[in-house]
Amino acid sequence: MSMRNAWPTLDWTAWRETAIALQLRTQIIGKVRLALTPWLNHSWHVPLYVSARGLTSSAIPVGARILEIDFDFRHDRLIFMTSDGRSRGIGLHAGSIADFHAAVIACLNELDVPSRFDGRPSEMPDAIPFAEDHASRPYDADAVRGFWQALIHIAGAFGEFRTGFLGKASPVHFFWGSFDLAATRFSGRTAPRHPGGVPGLPDDVTCEAYSHEEASIGFWPGSDAYPTAALYAYAYPSPEGYAAAKVAPDAAAWDTTLGEFILPYDAVRTAPDPRAAILAFCHSTYDAAADLAHWDRDALECPLGRPRVPRVVA
Repeated sequence: MSMRNAWPTLDWTAWRETAIALQLRTQIIGKVRLALTPWLNHSWHVPLYVSARGLTSSAIPVGARILEIDFDFRHDRLIFMTSDGRSRGIGLHAGSIADFHAAVIACLNELDVPSRFDGRPSEMPDAIPFAEDHASRPYDADAVRGFWQALIHIAGAFGEFRTGFLGKASPVHFFWGSFDLAATRFSGRTAPRHPGGVPGLPDDVTCEAYSHEEASIGFWPGSDAYPTAALYAYAYPSPEGYAAAKVAPDAAAWDTTLGEFILPYDAVRTAPDPRAAILAFCHSTYDAAADLAHWDRDALECPLGRPRVPRVVA
């Protein structure tokens, strides 16, 4: 299989219903992690992570034990595992969010894990509480696996980009609220207080998330508001001249409605070298943000990492 053919197509309109159902399911698991994990700056304690199975919660502390919850997209299963050797599973298939929510609570109870968590979706318009969402929803397993494969490719490129930064930088993580993969670099300086007002997100969460100057990159599969899979980049606060900056590749452009640079996923997927296109987008949007906001780039940056080669220290 060629590099180009290894990249799946992502048609939001074709898998919309499955995508929304998957987002709600990831939110339920994310809410479990949120309820059990101490707060970490910028909500870094709540995301999921791309894994060899699909998406994982990673280790969640439960007293003297660890809980891990994995979306296994290859075998269409949600798997609960604890460090004392117990496990439970739920099938990923068509059905209601209410039934899935009840099954999650049942698994947690059987594993002696606290099962009280916020039962309301986040960052979704007109959302119905999980336990009251009885509509039957589809599950297109092939579409989910395609989305996962795209996440694998993009997370790998974001991870490589992350190695070129010495300052504070987030992991490459998947936020279930906004249903996107993201990675963020920080200048080390505090930022003006965010005005809040993000639908479905408490202002204190938003203000804490944007407490420091940042330059972010990310990827989402689409939404009703923007029904196209795309990579994005933004800076907070956005420095003067940022929207007019020249970025790469040529398919990338500033979206005035979103207030972000956008690179269509299809432009990446069909590029001669998709990974190089992603890295060009990451580097050029960061360069614009860092230069225009006068970050201390000499102190914050280093060459991209290479396997088995220690970073050279002067």
